[in-house]
Amino acid sequence: MADTRTEPGTDKIEKTDAEWRAQLTPEQYYITRQRGTEPAFSGALYRNHEDGTYNCVACGAELFKSDTKFESGSGWPSFWLPSDQSAIETHEDNSHGMRRVEVTCARCGSHLGHVFPDGPKPTGLRYCINSAALSFEKQK
Repeated sequence: MADTRTEPGTDKIEKTDAEWRAQLTPEQYYITRQRGTEPAFSGALYRNHEDGTYNCVACGAELFKSDTKFESGSGWPSFWLPSDQSAIETHEDNSHGMRRVEVTCARCGSHLGHVFPDGPKPTGLRYCINSAALSFEKQK
């Protein structure tokens, strides 16, 4: 996958490292700002089956809808499609001796997880996202 970019005019959020540290919990900071990963099967949203939206924990941007979430068995919340393709960006990630595609929030640049080509139809994609990078808004 090639890098994707947001549309011109998107309101980007930029903060200092100190501002991110003050806003986020240590786990959220580690994952979203330092490109960390929570342990598999440990995230609060991994087994969430309620209807609603999954938003960026750092800036509140809507990223995924519950109707695209599926049980992948990977240990992290998995989705087959973002709410809007412009909500995320993808980047080649060759860290840890692996070749992967990183997923970040297009609005604030937060690391969310990775996308893999082994998901269900219709997209065949599995957006494997850290729970700590997300907030959940229950459908009213």
